[in-house]
Amino acid sequence: MPFLKSIFKQKWLKRLDRYIIVKFLGTYFFAIALIISISVVFDINENIDRFINNKAPLEAIVFDYYLNFIPYYTNLFSPLFVFIAVIFFTSKLAENSEIIAMFSTGMSFKRLMVPYMISAAIISAVTFMLGTEVIPKGSVTRLKFEEKYKKKKSADYARNIQLEVDSGVVAYMERYENYNKTGYRFSLDKFEDHKLVSHLTARRITYDTASYHKWIIRDYMIREMRGMKEVITRGERIDSIIKMEPQDFLITRGQQETMTSPQLREYIQKQKQRGFANIKEFEVEYHRRIAMSFAAFILTAIGLSLSSRKVKGGMGLHLGIGLALSFSYILFQTISATFAINGNMPPALAIWIPNILYLFIAIYLYHKAPK
Repeated sequence: MPFLKSIFKQKWLKRLDRYIIVKFLGTYFFAIALIISISVVFDINENIDRFINNKAPLEAIVFDYYLNFIPYYTNLFSPLFVFIAVIFFTSKLAENSEIIAMFSTGMSFKRLMVPYMISAAIISAVTFMLGTEVIPKGSVTRLKFEEKYKKKKSADYARNIQLEVDSGVVAYMERYENYNKTGYRFSLDKFEDHKLVSHLTARRITYDTASYHKWIIRDYMIREMRGMKEVITRGERIDSIIKMEPQDFLITRGQQETMTSPQLREYIQKQKQRGFANIKEFEVEYHRRIAMSFAAFILTAIGLSLSSRKVKGGMGLHLGIGLALSFSYILFQTISATFAINGNMPPALAIWIPNILYLFIAIYLYHKAPK
């Protein structure tokens, strides 16, 4: 990679720094290859019957599903891989007394952290790029495959939909059926200066897929308030442009995973303006992508501080502590995200709580590490 080559050519980067960076990244990608290979084997074993029964083509299984399955789960468990990589090769350096030799030359623990942080920055950049741009595009294909061949049905209806479709214009539907693109018991209220000036009700409304924002309103009645007078208009059909689409209120499973970060941000802002409340999963996904990138620095610092000391338990003790901490980080992140989705906790705060907590752990272990 040109990016890595440019880093290695820096004059201030010593041979020892290059050695640690290569070891760190090499162990990281080896851990990914090992664990993801095992995950793929287990997934094949679990889903092979579904693939056969639903007659999934081999090409679709390989390229549509597993080619997008691998980067998705690699990014999801990246903190675990970072921890394993740091713990594994740093414990080996400590066991071979290489870290003692480094300190004996006058190198400080702070200076030892430099190549580790460079490696963490590379992993963080790759994780962020994958999570914000590459994986969402691949998730579109992966989720379509799951829906077709793993029989994971997407949402095909919605109830009690209310949203602001334009400034001062509020739409409501009691029920929407996606199979025929039709909503039932529809109403459209228009306000001016906080006063209701128009109220439209209709038995049903159908989305015209051939046109953008075009809806066919049937069996309607319009009440217009003109001062002290009320004008009522009835009809069987009227075509109207309403700034809403089925995807605005028909949220499918995993929809947030298929959006790039700019698309997520735009969608969240748009739905907030419309007064649509069911967007916490989208906010959690948006903030999680950023928080996961910063996690590489925190977990690297914890791993280095833990494993740089030579102890009787050796690598096994370090790996045990490292795995416990990394799994607890992933578990804590999942729990906090659940609180944000199902509770009243702000999504941004919920997602960043694990990072803040583990940052304090990293600072404590750094001060306790051998100097």
